[in-house]
Amino acid sequence: MLEEGIIEPSKSPWASPVVSAPKKDGSMRFCVDYRKLNSVTTRDAYPIPRIDDTLDSLQEAKFISTLDLRSGYWQVEMDKDSKEKTAFITHRGLYEFNVMPFGLTNAPATFQRLMDIVLAGLKWQCCLVYIDDIIVYSPNFEQHLLDLEKVFLALREANLTLKASKCCFCRKEMKYLGHVVTQNGIKPDPTLTKAVTYFPQPKPIKDVQSFLGLTGYYRRFIKNYAKIAEPLIKQLRQLKERNYHLSWTPECTTAFEALKNKLTAAPIMSTPNFNEPFILELDACEYGLVAVLAQEYNKMKHVIAYASRTLSSMNEITARQSAKHSQLYGPHYISDPI
Repeated sequence: MLEEGIIEPSKSPWASPVVSAPKKDGSMRFCVDYRKLNSVTTRDAYPIPRIDDTLDSLQEAKFISTLDLRSGYWQVEMDKDSKEKTAFITHRGLYEFNVMPFGLTNAPATFQRLMDIVLAGLKWQCCLVYIDDIIVYSPNFEQHLLDLEKVFLALREANLTLKASKCCFCRKEMKYLGHVVTQNGIKPDPTLTKAVTYFPQPKPIKDVQSFLGLTGYYRRFIKNYAKIAEPLIKQLRQLKERNYHLSWTPECTTAFEALKNKLTAAPIMSTPNFNEPFILELDACEYGLVAVLAQEYNKMKHVIAYASRTLSSMNEITARQSAKHSQLYGPHYISDPI
C-alpha cells in the first residue's frame, strides 16, 4: 500500500489499531479499527438505499450485469485536513491514508453520494447502485448493450475503474445483495440461506440475535414471520445480559425449526409491475398484523412480499385490543416495511 501511494508515513496525534478480518477465500484482510474515531465523528445523514426498494425496481430485468469497482473506497481521495485522523499503528510505525479507508463511519454515505452523482440520469432507469455494488438491467439484449455503454461512459468520465474479473455480464440470472435476481422474480441466495440449515440451537442471547438477524433479512419471503418468530423475539425482550443462557422452551424449538424450513424453501417473489394495480391483503389477530402485497394479471396472482408485525412492539396497539380495532392500524404500520 505504501508503494502504491495508498498510505504514507504519519505524524498525526490520532492513532487507531490494526485488526485482521477473514475473507471468503480464507485469507486475511487488513483492517483498521476506527470505532473510537467513529464515536466522535459527526454522522453524514446521506441516505443509503433500502435493499427492498432496490430489488423492487428490477421488474424489467431480463438481462442483468453486475459491476465491481476496483477497491472502490480507495478511488476516493481523502481531504488533506482529514488524512491525519485515519492514522493507524503498525510494528513499523505510524501511517495514514491518502484515500478513503474501510471502516470510517461516513465512508458508505460518502461513496453512495459519489455514485449517485456519477450515475445521475441512469439510476432507477437502467442501473441501480448500493454503495459500491452496481447492477445494470434491461428488458432485452440489444438494449442491455446500450445501457452498459452508458454506464461505462459515466464511470470513465468520473475516472472510476472496474475490476473485470469480478464483473458479470449479460446474465439472465444474477446474485445481488444476498438475493438471486431472475426473469421470473427474486429469491434468497441459496449459498447464504444454506447457513441457516447448519445454524446450531442458540444458547447465549447473541446466538438468537444472529439467527433472527439472518432470517429477518429475508422476512419478505416468509409468510407470518412475526407469528412464527414470536417465541424467539419474546426471549430477546426478557433477557438483558448479552451472554446469558436462554430459557429454551419447546415453543422456541418449534419457531427455530419452522424458520429454518420456511427460509430454505422460500418461494420466488415477483417484482412489482407498476402498470398493474396492487392488492394489499391484511389480517389482524391477538399476536399482531399480517399482510400480503400482491398483483393479479395474466390470469395469475403474483405475490410480491409478505409483511408482519407483533402488536406488543407498538405503543399505539396492545395485544389486549380487539382484532377489529387492530385492523384499523394495519395499513399504516404494514405499509412501511413493504
